[in-house]
Amino acid sequence: MTNRYLPFAVCAAIIAVACVVVLGFDFSSVAHAHSLGVHMAEAGAGVAALEKQIGDLAVQLKTAADDVKKSAETTQTELKNLGKISEDTKKSADDALIKHNELSARMTEIEQKMVTIRAGGGPERQKSVGEQFVEHADVKQFLKSKPGRGTVSVRLKAVISGLTTDADGSAGDLIVPQRLPGIVAPPQRRMTIRDLLTPGSTSSNAIQYVKETGFTNAAATVAEDGTATKPQSNIKFDIMTTSVTTVAHWVLATKQILDDVPQLMSYIDGRLRYGLQYVEEGQLLNGGGTGTDLNGIYTQASAYAAPIIPTAAGNLTKIDVIRLAILQAALAEYPANGITMNPKDWADIELTKTDDGAYLFANPQGGSEPRLWRLPVVETQAMTVDTFLAGAFQLGAQIFDREEANVEISTEDSDNFRKNLVTIRAEERLALAVYRPEAFVKGTFTAALAA
Repeated sequence: MTNRYLPFAVCAAIIAVACVVVLGFDFSSVAHAHSLGVHMAEAGAGVAALEKQIGDLAVQLKTAADDVKKSAETTQTELKNLGKISEDTKKSADDALIKHNELSARMTEIEQKMVTIRAGGGPERQKSVGEQFVEHADVKQFLKSKPGRGTVSVRLKAVISGLTTDADGSAGDLIVPQRLPGIVAPPQRRMTIRDLLTPGSTSSNAIQYVKETGFTNAAATVAEDGTATKPQSNIKFDIMTTSVTTVAHWVLATKQILDDVPQLMSYIDGRLRYGLQYVEEGQLLNGGGTGTDLNGIYTQASAYAAPIIPTAAGNLTKIDVIRLAILQAALAEYPANGITMNPKDWADIELTKTDDGAYLFANPQGGSEPRLWRLPVVETQAMTVDTFLAGAFQLGAQIFDREEANVEISTEDSDNFRKNLVTIRAEERLALAVYRPEAFVKGTFTAALAA
């Protein structure tokens, strides 16, 4: 049975033709309207495509959730067995959480698009050419006066334009730059000093330990006839105290941006924790021991003093200086287990060549583990260029965690609640005990070579 009512698009076309024939209507700048049937077909195809994307995302989201769960289990195992979490485990956990949040946000976005399409939502429908013509003030005035006589010319705007304003017909906002997932972060320093030290924990605000500060050794052989008096030795002990210090910082963010960009919270969490680690590394090495600063290892270490004069003293190199520093620590009864220096100094050592131009111990093609005199070399920019530190890190010092690095969010700060802001704070509490400063030897290459 034929429908008695013509589709709206057909009616609009008839009106347009009549305008040209009878009224002399000018269509020189009128854009073509999309057919309603084509729009519905495209909407159906769009729903099918979105449903497929949701199916794919569901599989990826389950995998991401499994990775987060696996990271949590690994974290619990390391805390139970080692008392701390390794840097690799922390990074894996952060990466897994960021990926899970990104997939979850993408899933929510697609579901909202499907609801909008099925409900017939989206941008307000633009008026057709016929509607714009009959509603024009000049046409209405012409029809009221003497319809059928004379002509009226109306120039209409394009139905869709590239404007990005809120004006009718603007669609420029639909054309957006392609945004890649994730955030491009600045480079991060690799933290290493903590891993050299013996880990510990405390529930107090200070660490006290008994330290031997003097020893008079009077041990000697004695007769066994029962008449000789045994010699007396003296040992002096002092109680040493090192305070727990807090490392902290915070940033402000809007509540809306954290709700709308879930991955941003994970990113901020990671960046704030990195800020703590950056300061911690500098404090463990170079803390001045005044105010709230830790008393760093390099600050307390014994000054380098060559215990022997090498046979080839005239050809002394940085490699020789490190060997003599290791010897100095060993003579203090603290065999060194690590060496730390600035990456520039280690690069200079690795570039050492023989007289015929061959590298002394580096392999440019395959590389080699950073080791010198059988000990690992730790490169860190927390060490000033031209300085070195060698010593028994595990025997001579210990780090105590009072409160491991954590990140908290609160709206109850200043006028945050009224302004829809949140304060994100990261902090940690720790103490450093350097039991034996003579277990560490410090110095500068320039002074050591000159001496």
